[in-house]
Amino acid sequence: MALVSGKDKNGVFHLGVKTEKGVRPVIVSSWKQLLQMPLEQAKNLIENTQGDEVELVEVLPPVDLDSEIWAAGVTYLRSRDARTEESGVPDVYTRVYEADRPEIFFKAIGSKVVCENDWIGIRYDSQMSVPEPEIAILVNAHQEILGLTICNDVTSRTIEGENPLYLPQAKMYEHSCSLLSSVTPIWEIADLPNIEISAEILRDKEVVWQATTSLAQLKRPFEVLVDYLFRCYRFENGVIFSTGTGIVPPMDISLVEGDAVKIVASEIGALANPVKTVQKGN
Repeated sequence: MALVSGKDKNGVFHLGVKTEKGVRPVIVSSWKQLLQMPLEQAKNLIENTQGDEVELVEVLPPVDLDSEIWAAGVTYLRSRDARTEESGVPDVYTRVYEADRPEIFFKAIGSKVVCENDWIGIRYDSQMSVPEPEIAILVNAHQEILGLTICNDVTSRTIEGENPLYLPQAKMYEHSCSLLSSVTPIWEIADLPNIEISAEILRDKEVVWQATTSLAQLKRPFEVLVDYLFRCYRFENGVIFSTGTGIVPPMDISLVEGDAVKIVASEIGALANPVKTVQKGN
């Protein structure tokens, strides 16, 4: 089972369960309405959808225009090592990895998010940019996980490496956040710790980098990350929370315009995007 959203031929928005014939709508008007409900109520609504399927002519990311997308960093050992390698102040990332409190930052607003039918961007003023393949969780207003999707938390490695205080500029810019359009409900996941995440960069149809990890390598459980995210902050409409990357390209690999990035997560799906350069003023 997977949840998707989009517009039909008349431009009407639908959110529902994906079927072979189309989408069987859930009786909600938005993702935030679904995320305002307690998990059991949302589950009952999703599992008991009725009526005819609708054909979507435009598939959208699993967010509303005013949804908040947050992210965690340095949650895998590989991420710690990569940040340490690129940074002028490497001790910061080691301390974050080993600390109880995780690194958490705001990534994007829903209107800035793209999905698999759009491109991801690299900054014109960064010599090195990388994809960051991550599992993103949809968390409701009651601090319960509704489902999982894939996030590409595209990052300027040059800017973050210059100074950790430049993190917002390295992370937040046009087309820097891509989410898989479909969401797998949490109760449909058979083996959460062993979800495998793989990624590759293709250039002129050739694979120039690929790597794999699994959620078993995540240092902090989802529940711990969510607990810190909700401390002293309310998400009345729920939140999309990207949980960090466990695979980062080596220092000699950087995205360039014309590349394509593909991320696959078992039990969830595949997210693929071409790469373009975000110019000044775009």
